[in-house]
Amino acid sequence: MSIGYTKSVALLGISGSVVEIEVDISDGIPMYSLLGLPDAALQESRDRVRAAITNCNEIWPNRKVTVSLSPAWLPKSGSSFDLSIAISILIAHQVIPQDPLEETIVLGELALDGKIRSVRGVLPALIAAHQSGITRAIIPRANKAEAQLMPQMQILVFDHLREVLMWVRTGQHPEAQELDLADVDNENYLDFTDVAGQSKARFAAEVAATGGHHLLLVGPPGAGKTMIASRIPSILPSLTIEQALEVTAVHSISGSFATRSPMSLLAPIVSPHHTASRVAIVGGGSHVIKPGACTLAHHGVLFIDEAPECAAGVLDSLRQPLETGTITITRSVGNITFPAEFLLVLAANPCPCGKFSGKGRGCQCSSLSVRRYLGKLSGPLMDRIDMRVQVEPVSRVEMAATELGESSAEIKARVISARNSAAQRFAGREWQLNAHIPSRELRTTYKPERLGMNFLHDELDKERLTARGLHKVIRLAWTLADLAQREIPTLSDVTQAYALREGSEI
Repeated sequence: MSIGYTKSVALLGISGSVVEIEVDISDGIPMYSLLGLPDAALQESRDRVRAAITNCNEIWPNRKVTVSLSPAWLPKSGSSFDLSIAISILIAHQVIPQDPLEETIVLGELALDGKIRSVRGVLPALIAAHQSGITRAIIPRANKAEAQLMPQMQILVFDHLREVLMWVRTGQHPEAQELDLADVDNENYLDFTDVAGQSKARFAAEVAATGGHHLLLVGPPGAGKTMIASRIPSILPSLTIEQALEVTAVHSISGSFATRSPMSLLAPIVSPHHTASRVAIVGGGSHVIKPGACTLAHHGVLFIDEAPECAAGVLDSLRQPLETGTITITRSVGNITFPAEFLLVLAANPCPCGKFSGKGRGCQCSSLSVRRYLGKLSGPLMDRIDMRVQVEPVSRVEMAATELGESSAEIKARVISARNSAAQRFAGREWQLNAHIPSRELRTTYKPERLGMNFLHDELDKERLTARGLHKVIRLAWTLADLAQREIPTLSDVTQAYALREGSEI
């Protein structure tokens, strides 16, 4: 009897657990047994591993092969265990030594010819392994970019099972990869110079980017709502390395690097279609729980166009992450909490035909249909929206103007300056953005001036403002004060914040 073992990682959400793959080859009827709560994809590894080993001119043990994945109580899923199972079998068959695989995790899916294919979740797997004291990893070359974000570990990348076996036998391996963030900003976001007019909506976007406030844009088709929302990431500050790691880990387990570089420091933007299901928005799944759009927009922008057209309950499912910054999904395999700290931007037409306004532009919708249309945005959801801005159609004069508006770079400079002021104010605190100031602190440490508080208390007494609304107006007033370089919100800041929240004229 002989035993071989390697280590890999099982992911549950973005958290991972180190799994030990043990293989026993013993006398008996030739068979292959896989133990340790494997899913269907992992059960199919037998045929992939066998074909890969034989096509690499290695001998498949024609005996009883038992593969155990420990801990046995932890569910395992996916094809990332293929390479580690193949190596463990060859170690147990005594054709390669065990020693080079000590303190090494192995990740990779095997093709039938022995090629090593990319897998999801490499970065969170490496983070989990590093936290467990493992110092070296073998991964597919296709996952090299995201693995570079873990310079604390020795990363060995391979294209084929033959290369791994040569390294185990001879010690010849590629050089350890170095972290290179020189080209992280290679993605091209749209620029605000493309937006004609719309000074009010542009200012609201700047405020949203500065303080992390959620925004609703209401206007007729073609007014520029989508243009403005899609350009908000261009005025957000670059992600820190810690934030980039979180974003890359989320996109790694979802397999969405086709549209985003793993090394990018730009804030992500996710724009699901209004027909997206609730699971697509918040995440879920029966066997493998995957993050939804609100998690993919972590540290970035979640933009939902034609918001009233969303199915019932879809937008309301965002109420928890809007409050807590996380989303918890419960399934039979367990509870998984994903990060979901995003800036929500909603766009909506004013009525079913889109022409409703106070200026009379040919809207044929009845008052009942107008109320019913916007009523699809529930009251509890709207209470969590910080700003509601009316976007009017662009005039002929604005379209004919030859001077371009402010660029994203100019707006971003003001956003960064205002955020620096807030960071100095919140030094030593657990939060960095005005939108995250706790309610208790708003009533004690971070009050606006007395006249501003009196104004808000009057609105509260008249039941024009909820308690949550009062707190959101104060947070918004702090952002306006930061943009104006004031040390404390004045009455004008409070009234302007109230107007932005209620959707009235600024």
